[in-house]
Amino acid sequence: MLSPASTAVVRATLPAVRAHSTEITGEFYSSMFSAHPELLDLFNQGNQADGRQKLALAAAVVGFAESLTAGDEAAPFELVAERIAHKHVSLGIRAEQYPVVGHHLLTAVGTVLGDAVTPEVFAAWHEVYWLLACRLIAAEARLYQRGDLDPADLWRRWRVAKRLDEAVDAVSFTMVPDDGAAVPQFAPGQYVSVAVELPDGRRQPRQYSLSHGPGRGSLRITVRRVRGHEGAPAGAVSNYLHDQVNEDDILLLGPPAGETTLDTGDGPVLLVSAGIGITPMAAMLDHLARTQPTRRIVLAHADRSPAHHALRRECAQTVSGLGDADELYWYESDHDGRSRTGRMDVDVLPLRPDTTAYLCGPLPFMQGIRAGLIRRGVPAERIRYEVFGPGMLDQG
Repeated sequence: MLSPASTAVVRATLPAVRAHSTEITGEFYSSMFSAHPELLDLFNQGNQADGRQKLALAAAVVGFAESLTAGDEAAPFELVAERIAHKHVSLGIRAEQYPVVGHHLLTAVGTVLGDAVTPEVFAAWHEVYWLLACRLIAAEARLYQRGDLDPADLWRRWRVAKRLDEAVDAVSFTMVPDDGAAVPQFAPGQYVSVAVELPDGRRQPRQYSLSHGPGRGSLRITVRRVRGHEGAPAGAVSNYLHDQVNEDDILLLGPPAGETTLDTGDGPVLLVSAGIGITPMAAMLDHLARTQPTRRIVLAHADRSPAHHALRRECAQTVSGLGDADELYWYESDHDGRSRTGRMDVDVLPLRPDTTAYLCGPLPFMQGIRAGLIRRGVPAERIRYEVFGPGMLDQG
């Protein structure tokens, strides 16, 4: 809990920090990377280049401070903290790195706000940061212990056993441990971090959902090629994987992580996705087909066209073998007679009173679907969603 003295100071200074938050986080990243260039290997430089990362960090810090001053430090930030902890564990973030982050973040506050940062203001925001840091450190320690993981020795070599083109600009990589070790346990819906050495010498990590269920003796990711568009750069890692990685090549993987996973109950399941968001849904569907084949399942997906729909044939074959399952597809173009044209219509999704929904896709898509499901009576706590990048800090 934030001390009474610090609560008053933070409440008084929140408007100024909020107004200058992106300047602060921009200064923070610049100074930290200058002093610790090795940390560049842990951050998505695409998100750094377009400014999304600094916006996300600003929103997270300001949001946490607001929850503290409102006297409700746990509930509003609990989901976000869990997401951040899983992301950090997938990358091998260590407790000893938090003082480095704290130093540069608080220094950035002073640099941007200048004389307004008195010793009392500095101390109050120092307290905010360490309340957040300690919460994340504790959550990450639990995850490391649960997975018997050493954050200093996290990355493992995996061999690509199979490469398969799934759709336009989508390819699957099935991987096995290069040293013959056991495949780690994971839950349907989780992801792994993949780190590659780019041609310019930079090492860059990205998170990709596992696209088949556990128990198959391998891990599989399905990667969409991110092409440059309207001034936005092409995805460095996705293009590298598409153009350079083939069968028998080696990739570095972190451990499975992610809190948006399939529940263990037996109620109806609605799996909703758009674009490459199909990947965690395919893993959940695969697992359900092998462990609960009589469970009620609805698979709903939106995409540009049938040709862009990754894993379509595989998912359709799985659904056809189940006793109580439906599939619904929407495409922007190339209507194929068995699907709908245009945007996904929430009102036609089959729902039962106890349905649990899982969503994955672009953030605006998920926000729209979530709002529609709530309007139709699905409780917010039974709508679970996965999103990567800076959008993961949005509480929805």
